Amino acid sequence: MHSRHYCERINHSVETAQRGVLFVDVADSTSIYELLGDTRALALINTLFGLLDKTSARHGGTVVKKLGDGMVCAFPDPNATFHAACDMQVAAAAAHPARAPDRLTIKIGFTFGPVVLSEGDVFGDTVNVCARLVALANSEQAITTQQTVDALEPGLRARCRQLFPIRVRGRHEEIIACNVLWRADPDATESNLTSATLTRGKETVLKITYQGELHVVRSGGAGARIGRDKENDVVIESHFASRVHARLTWREGHFVLQDQSSNGIYLLADGNSAEILLRREEAVLSDRGWIGLGNSAARHGDHTLRYRIEPEGD
Repeated sequence: MHSRHYCERINHSVETAQRGVLFVDVADSTSIYELLGDTRALALINTLFGLLDKTSARHGGTVVKKLGDGMVCAFPDPNATFHAACDMQVAAAAAHPARAPDRLTIKIGFTFGPVVLSEGDVFGDTVNVCARLVALANSEQAITTQQTVDALEPGLRARCRQLFPIRVRGRHEEIIACNVLWRADPDATESNLTSATLTRGKETVLKITYQGELHVVRSGGAGARIGRDKENDVVIESHFASRVHARLTWREGHFVLQDQSSNGIYLLADGNSAEILLRREEAVLSDRGWIGLGNSAARHGDHTLRYRIEPEGD
């Protein structure tokens, strides 16, 4: 059974085991510190972490360590890890009014598999994959792997949706990332797939602006190719861009951006100060933000595109 703890003693301080690993990060913490000041921001984050610590404990988890604006937890089995991830998002959402200037949001990645336990810390491939997941997650999102989903009980597996393959440094095989529908209400859960813009009865569109020209990609369409070559749907006039740099597709309720370039894609979502670098990887687009082809999206120029996702007709 997946929930059984298998441990093999290696020496007095190191052992291997099957564990659920969960990383939680405060989204856009840099901007929070700038807006509220160090003292106020740190107090809010510590208060939130107190709530998350209690949530972890309710599901049999332990806090392995806290890293400034992040926290690492370990759990005895995959189901407990899943429930903790969902309840942490619920706790964070309930802690502050939706439009409060001091509202904190979190993003979560979790995995289940073999780990090395040493002196209260966790190590290994399961941990490395988890760190990659939380880096790719959007605010108010929890993501996991297909391998972890397969270890869940059937009712929990039904609340997961495949997203895209990812690569982790040092790993030869791709990993399939999955979105976790963490809201208890089914209607609210479905709206959590990517954003509140997925309105029933309306087609969802991705609007891309490049050098003053608007390009529209529809959820029911064939997607779009982006690059320097004139045959692309969106032609980029920048030496940073590859001939065919990226592809946009609609998949399982999401617009997915796939890197096909030599120099990578820099993705910067609105509300985040940290970019995600994609190298032959995919990522789900949040509501709006910037895409940088081959160079930082924060350095606006002929390599950057502005995007937003909204219902058709808005």
